[in-house]
Amino acid sequence: MLQTMQAAIVTGQGSLEWRTFPEPEPSPEGVVVDVRYCGICGTDVHAYKNGGPYPATLCGHEWTGVVSKVGGAVTTLAEGDRVVVAMAPACGECAACRAGQADWCSPMFASLMADPGGSAHGGYAARIGVSANRIMRAHPGLSDVEAALVEPATVAFHGVRRAGIRLGDTVVVQGAGPIGALALQWARHQGAATVIVVEPDQHRAALAARLGADIVVSPAGDAAADTVSERTGGLGADVVIECAGVPATVQQAVDRVRRGGQVMLIGLSDLPATIHPGLWLAKEVTVRGSVAYLRPEFEWCMAMIADGRVQAAPLHTSTVGPDRLRDAFEALAAGGSTGADSPGAGPGMGAGAGAGAGAGAANTKILFDPSA
Repeated sequence: MLQTMQAAIVTGQGSLEWRTFPEPEPSPEGVVVDVRYCGICGTDVHAYKNGGPYPATLCGHEWTGVVSKVGGAVTTLAEGDRVVVAMAPACGECAACRAGQADWCSPMFASLMADPGGSAHGGYAARIGVSANRIMRAHPGLSDVEAALVEPATVAFHGVRRAGIRLGDTVVVQGAGPIGALALQWARHQGAATVIVVEPDQHRAALAARLGADIVVSPAGDAAADTVSERTGGLGADVVIECAGVPATVQQAVDRVRRGGQVMLIGLSDLPATIHPGLWLAKEVTVRGSVAYLRPEFEWCMAMIADGRVQAAPLHTSTVGPDRLRDAFEALAAGGSTGADSPGAGPGMGAGAGAGAGAGAANTKILFDPSA
């Protein structure tokens, strides 16, 4: 008899469903991983909030766990290995790879959404099948919580590496959610002399200050523009890293950068944004995009989190089990606070879950624990 299990996927606007999938068995070149934690990514929340097609395999892509079964052709992993999910290495055969542009390998990027040796669902499940070349052993110095945050940490790392920060630069980070809170730390390590964070939520703002931001300012009114102007002698920031993922903040990033400066778009807005091309042209800004990461960056990020150079664990504001996952999506989509438990205090969203703004710590990163 076919064994089955349940996994949660986003199926439309405001719709998160638990569906039945086959119990995973490893492909010859794959493994099965017992999921320890899966982070709720802003991309998942965007899909839940706005609807539209969303691959089931992408829904829950920030997971860590322990290998429980190994395919016959796998020699690099063993049962009991603690692992994190990444993307496959560059294929070496596609047009980009043949042109010496392996950083933009199409099969490598596609592996995030279509793993030929993996399950037909993501990490909101007790177990998941995955190709062995998509996972890496977790750094032994990482806690399970930190291991679950390696994927967003690497997304932020990749964007900051592409941002062109130079020693002594003034950097503005727009948004202090998980990606912004990590990006501000990477910007400091990249050489930024001053990091200004623009964040409306007071709890996330406090976390940004704790993690090393020199100034944290609300985007309300002219506060952010005045602060950037004052700290740069009217020039504007050398680099603006956009992590909010809101249509309006795309143009605001260009507004806040100096002439000849750099804008890095990391936050994903799946809605159209209104821009002022004349200003982009007149300021001669460089605007770059950043999506996902490169596989080697995972190793570097794990090492820097493990040795304390970058703090990931403080982003973890709550843990939920299967019965509270929908509440977590609702709370994140609403942008409200939760009164959530502190990291390690046990599962549960707290009294304010799904109710919009309320008392307690704001949602920064909620982790799903299938055993809770």
